[in-house]
Amino acid sequence: MSAMYLPILALLAGVLGLLWGADRFVEGSAGAARNFGISPMIIGLTVVSVGTSAPEVIVSINAALKDAGQLAVGNALGSNLANIGLVLGITALVAPLPVQKHLLREEGPVLLLITALAGLCLYDGWLNRGESIALALLVIPLLMLVVKYKGNNTNVDATGETEEIPKFSMGTAIWWFLAGLVVLLVSAEITVWGAKSIALELGVSELIVGLTVVAIGTSLPELAASVMSALRGHHDIAIGNIFGSNLFNLMLVMASAGAIAPMALTPEVFTRDFAVMALMTIMMVAMIALALRQATKNNAPARLTRSVGLMFLVAYGFYYVLLWPSV
Repeated sequence: MSAMYLPILALLAGVLGLLWGADRFVEGSAGAARNFGISPMIIGLTVVSVGTSAPEVIVSINAALKDAGQLAVGNALGSNLANIGLVLGITALVAPLPVQKHLLREEGPVLLLITALAGLCLYDGWLNRGESIALALLVIPLLMLVVKYKGNNTNVDATGETEEIPKFSMGTAIWWFLAGLVVLLVSAEITVWGAKSIALELGVSELIVGLTVVAIGTSLPELAASVMSALRGHHDIAIGNIFGSNLFNLMLVMASAGAIAPMALTPEVFTRDFAVMALMTIMMVAMIALALRQATKNNAPARLTRSVGLMFLVAYGFYYVLLWPSV
């Protein structure tokens, strides 16, 4: 058991480093973009939204380079599960979340489409380079559409997010960007080593470690951001963070692993992990649709209530019951 101490410490230190590094990386990137004259709204919709997925992306690339691709895939799927079950569940328990029609009209269909495309990549048990690159390249038109539409349809919640774009000198912004990037790279190395060592010591697969410990650890920024946004009243940001993070986890985190190191996957990746993730994604969109329908019927604000948050937490706990035989 003493052999476990160092890998556990490495994993904890790596995750903490990822969180700190991602925060500095995003602030430095956003600060530099602001100094180049890019509007805060555009920065928030592009640099910040992509940058918050930096921990998962760096871990995924590092894992793929170290022949631990299943850890990367587990991180992507597990992070999406944690975002819906843990992050959305806890956030709704903290404060019932008002939902807007655009979540059902715009973000929902896009997330369901990307989830379906990810399923097509995984169903045959092989994640190849071509389909991974194609999935990743979809980020470009997606961001262009987001900037075009959201940039012309500003709202109070979006304005609340852009107010948090930091104002740095160019030198300070570049310093934080480089410092965050270095810490991200080093922390990813430590995290992957710790995760692989724990998997080897416990006799479980790297996939399971990626689905659980690493996924929850790298989802902490979304949890913190969503809870704080809900407490401050920026409800669109709280739910929007989850939609955006889940999209980038599939399009960048999972896809980057497949693009670097095509891999064979165990059948459980599709039949258990992806299936539960897809089901919870559908459930999330359905709960938003139901809330909007009831609001129209009752002429009241649409909300994801605390009971809905509890339902997501229970569903996430049930997923761990499914995982138990594999541990």
